[in-house]
Amino acid sequence: MDALSEPIVAITFLAGIAMFLATATAGQLFDDPEFDWLLVCVEAIVAGALVAIQNYWLGGAALLLGLRCLGSMSRYRRARYVVGLSTAPFVLALVVVWPLRIAIFGADLFRSGGSDEGATAHVLTVVDGAFTLWALALVVVGVRTIEGWSWVRSLCATAFAAALFALLVLAAVLH
Repeated sequence: MDALSEPIVAITFLAGIAMFLATATAGQLFDDPEFDWLLVCVEAIVAGALVAIQNYWLGGAALLLGLRCLGSMSRYRRARYVVGLSTAPFVLALVVVWPLRIAIFGADLFRSGGSDEGATAHVLTVVDGAFTLWALALVVVGVRTIEGWSWVRSLCATAFAAALFALLVLAAVLH
């Protein structure tokens, strides 16, 4: 298990950057005239690290609660590892989809309005949704693998964790 620590840090960090770039906050960075590409990169790195920490620790806690509600005696570290490894699709999005977005839309990605709207943007939003579903499916597979549970029980634990995590994030955003 200790051998997984460094790869999970790398995966969650890169996934956190991809998740931050997909937020409305990132989509408005160039609205501030003081922002340039270098500052966007720095912001993506710092905010991506914060998103990674949030997902790894809070997501792991939410998954552990979901597991425990269904009778698991699993440990927090295992739940965190499942959550961390399940963010791998976002790393793929960072290295494949984001360069494509930047090539198509340029600086408009980080500015309100502009050419980053329309059919192409909607298609890329659907692609983002597919990566999210893929990550959730990996959590279900991870739960099924570490617990030896049925698909339904694994899906229930993951759904509980996803709902709880969404509530935690929503509470933080609304506060």
